[in-house]
Amino acid sequence: MEYIVQDFLILVPVLYVLGLFLKGTPKVPNWLIPWIIGLLGVALGFGIGGFNVAAAIQGILAAAAAVYGNQLWKQVVNGISEHKEDKE
Repeated sequence: MEYIVQDFLILVPVLYVLGLFLKGTPKVPNWLIPWIIGLLGVALGFGIGGFNVAAAIQGILAAAAAVYGNQLWKQVVNGISEHKEDKE
């Protein structure tokens, strides 16, 4: 079963990069970044699929995939670093 429709897959890397940009912006607190990414996902979803519920859901799923990908990457990198420090 496909959760994110192919037309909306481009949103995942776009939202990921926007999240990285927001992370580097000192005026945006970290807790706000997932909310901004979610809202941007819905807005961009409307741009791709029109103003309907399915487009909003696709935008939310793309935002969730982008945030999940970011967190997964951070946890793996931090886990490897901590594992190396424990061995030393």
